[in-house]
Amino acid sequence: MQARRFVTGCLLAAAAVVCVVAAAPAAAQQQPQAAQHAGEYSPADIQAGSVVYSLQCSQCHGPTGDQVGGIDLRSGRFRNNVSNDDDLRRIITNGIPNTSMPGRKLAPAELTSVVAYIRNMRDFNTTVVKLGDTTRGRTLFEGNGCAGCHRVGTTGSRIASDLTEIGSSRSPAAIQQALLDPSSMMMPINRPVRIVTKEGRTINGRRLNEDTFTLQVLTDQEQLMTVQKSDLKEFTILKTASMPSYKDKLGPQQLSDVVAYLASLRAGGRGGAGGRQGGPPPGAGAPQGGGRQGTPPPPPPPPGR
Repeated sequence: MQARRFVTGCLLAAAAVVCVVAAAPAAAQQQPQAAQHAGEYSPADIQAGSVVYSLQCSQCHGPTGDQVGGIDLRSGRFRNNVSNDDDLRRIITNGIPNTSMPGRKLAPAELTSVVAYIRNMRDFNTTVVKLGDTTRGRTLFEGNGCAGCHRVGTTGSRIASDLTEIGSSRSPAAIQQALLDPSSMMMPINRPVRIVTKEGRTINGRRLNEDTFTLQVLTDQEQLMTVQKSDLKEFTILKTASMPSYKDKLGPQQLSDVVAYLASLRAGGRGGAGGRQGGPPPGAGAPQGGGRQGTPPPPPPPPGR
């Protein structure tokens, strides 16, 4: 009898151990994994975040992030517990109750970029870039066929990003880096895409907008299209820019001239409104369903008229 009780007890204990071991992975899977800061932000995100920070945050926190007592954003010192990027996103979005820190309703891309910038403030590239002659730079820009892809004001193609206000959103150092290594400075919204429909049609272009069910794309033929995701066989976001590097195509002075010209393109300057990173290009009509091209309305009158 005692031997039977001993064996039964051992079996029950073993079963309990098996249940605990089997339940441990399941419990671990159910625990949400907080997004830890891994420093894997692209230079483009960091650069874009510097602009968002300057417009939204610097008035209180200062240009170097240490203007509020007890907080040093460059060193990662916060008053509240900020152990990962999700905590930082939550504070930026919701603010801190009973303090002067308001919440900011930023677009997802803006929120990601400002977090990227705050996490990299200490190492952010503040290199002073030599600026050349804007007139020569404009001549080089037009002479090298840049308008075949980029638009400035009312001139040029919409295949690539609009540069009408590039000087307002990119520093001269970032502009120079984009000319030397375009892929390293691509904004997510400007990455080229390749689409293959279930019917076998291939579409190359630039993604403008996306939701759960549809994609809005500007094709390499400058057609504004909306495609249903359910109609797609393949959808690839490319990580390599179609723009060539000008590292070996422009001399030092020529590079300085082109950077000077692009840096001079700011809000209220040549071309008026523009320089948007997302949304339909200026002057393009609403895209029609089923991938049909929209009908562009007449272009708006120049600013000031």
